[in-house]
Amino acid sequence: MKNISDFEPLIKLAVSKLQDAVPSNYISYGQVAAVIESMNGNYYSGVCIDTACSMGMCAERNAIGTMLTEGEYQIRRLVCIKSDEIILPCGGMCREFLMQLHHSHNKIEILINRSGNIVTLSELLPA
Repeated sequence: MKNISDFEPLIKLAVSKLQDAVPSNYISYGQVAAVIESMNGNYYSGVCIDTACSMGMCAERNAIGTMLTEGEYQIRRLVCIKSDEIILPCGGMCREFLMQLHHSHNKIEILINRSGNIVTLSELLPA
């Protein structure tokens, strides 16, 4: 059963990771944060890394990298936050990466707004 209260710990953690950091003239990071809840109930966070060229990384893939580093690869829930606003995971690369990671990921629950609308990854694809 999809329930927004299940996302509260993810939202809180994502908001705590937001920052507007600029360590150099070529890189900024932290304007978007993503949190994954694994099937084991663990939380993994990541922030976006924007660069002056195409080497940046989305918050979603950053969180996935952390999860994989810790030995997990199945996702139950995902939330993405920008400026305290809940946003969709980016189209194309991140959504496809999520889908390819595990055959069950079409059922990942994704909170898409503060009104409590929750969709599955398969509902977002191929958009």
